[in-house]
Amino acid sequence: MSLQSTLRYVDPLRERGNHKINAGTRAVLLTVNQKVAAKLSLNDVVDFLFERTRSIIPCDRIGLAFVEDDGHRIVSHYARADYQPLLLTRGYAGDLRGSSLEPMIKTGKPRIVDDLVKYLEAHPGSHSTRLLVGEGVRSSLTCPLIVEGRVLGFLFRSSRQAYTYTAHHVELEMAISERLSQAAEKAWRIEQLTAANHAYLEMLAFVSHEIKNPVASIVTDARLLADGYLGALEQPQKDKLERLIGKAQYLLELAQDYLDLARVDGGQLVLEADAQVDVVGEVVLPAIDIVRSQIDRRSMHVELSLPDECAAVECDSGLLRIVLVNLLSNAVKYGNEGGEIRVGVVREPSRLAVSVWNEGQGFPPEDRARLFRRFSRLRSTAAQKKGTGVGLYSAWRIIQLHHGRIRARSEQGAWAEFSFELSQPLGVEGGAAENTDRHATARP
Repeated sequence: MSLQSTLRYVDPLRERGNHKINAGTRAVLLTVNQKVAAKLSLNDVVDFLFERTRSIIPCDRIGLAFVEDDGHRIVSHYARADYQPLLLTRGYAGDLRGSSLEPMIKTGKPRIVDDLVKYLEAHPGSHSTRLLVGEGVRSSLTCPLIVEGRVLGFLFRSSRQAYTYTAHHVELEMAISERLSQAAEKAWRIEQLTAANHAYLEMLAFVSHEIKNPVASIVTDARLLADGYLGALEQPQKDKLERLIGKAQYLLELAQDYLDLARVDGGQLVLEADAQVDVVGEVVLPAIDIVRSQIDRRSMHVELSLPDECAAVECDSGLLRIVLVNLLSNAVKYGNEGGEIRVGVVREPSRLAVSVWNEGQGFPPEDRARLFRRFSRLRSTAAQKKGTGVGLYSAWRIIQLHHGRIRARSEQGAWAEFSFELSQPLGVEGGAAENTDRHATARP
C-alpha cells in the first residue's frame, strides 16, 4: 500500500489554482476575521468555525491541538463533531516523532489524508487514526497554526466521506488559520499559565499544611521546656530554646501566610457574609488573642478604642479575622520593643472602620506603593525583617471581596497605621467609598 495514495502535503503557493472566491465565501471569511478579532474565548471561536464554515469547507468534525514538551508531543485541546461518541477527545496526547504531523512542523505545509481506512492499514500503529476511524471519519485536512514562523499547533477538519478535501479547501483553511493562529497562541498561553498557577497553589497549600502541624508541635514542646514544666534549665539552655522557638515561630507564620495565599489566589475564599456579626467579639478580640503570645514576647501592650455600643456588622467574620491577625502581626514585627499598639473600631450607620497603629520606624512615602502587593516587601533599611511579603496582599484581597478599602499611613521613624473600611451594608455606595479621608483612630 503506497503512502502517497492516501496522504499528501499541500504547498498552497505551488498548487494554488484559479479558484474564484464567491461573495458567500468571502462573507464567511470576513465574519471569521471579525469574530476572532472580537477576542472571544478560543473554544467559542472554534465553535463558530465549525458552525459557520462548513458551507465552504466540508466538516463533520473539527479539532484543535497544540505542540508541547519542546516540540515532542501533540496534545488535543478541543474536539467537536455532529455525531457521537467522540473517541479522540480533549487531553489526548501523542508523540510527534515519526508521525505524519512531524513534516508539517518542519515545512509548515498542510496535510490531507484522503482515505483514513487505507492509511490505517498502512500504519496500524497510529493510535489516533484508529480512534478517528472508530468514529467513522474517512478523510481529514490538517492545517498548521503558525506564529512568527513557528508551528504552535494544528487545526483539524474531518469528513465521514473519503477523498473530500481539495487544494481549494486548503487555500481557504490557510486563510482562516492565519487569522486564528495569533488568537490561539494568546489563549493557549493564558491557559498554560492558569494551569501552572493552579498546580503551584496546590503544591503551596500542601507543603504549607504539612509544615504547619509539626512546627506547631515543636513550638509547643519547646515552650514547655523553656518554661520549666519538665524540669529546671540553666540560663544558656533557656536562651538556646528561646532562639529555637523564635525560628520555629517564624516558620509557623510563614506556613500560615502561604496557606492564606493559596486560599486567596486559588479562589477558595468565598465571601459568606452575615448581617449580624459582633465585630468586637467575633473579630477584634479573637484576633488579638491569636497574636497575644507574640505581643507578650516583645513586651508590647495593646490599647483598645472601641465604641460603647457597636451595632451588628455585615461581613465575613472568619475572613476579617485573617485580615486583622495579619495587621496585628505586622504591628508586632515592625513595632518597637516594649512599644504600644492601638486597635480602633468605628461603627457608623454607613460604615465600619478598623485600624491598627503601632509605635515603630514606619515606612517612607516612596514605599507606600509597594504595600498590599504579592511577595512585595519594604526596601527601607529599618523594615528589613524576615517576612513572606504575602500577608498584606491576602488582607487586601479579602477586603476587596468585601468591596471595601484598605490603606496605610506612616510617619517614618515614629509610627505606622493600617486601616480598612467596609460600607454598611456591604457594597452600598456612600459608605467606605465616600469616606477616604476618615480613619478609625485620631491622628497621632
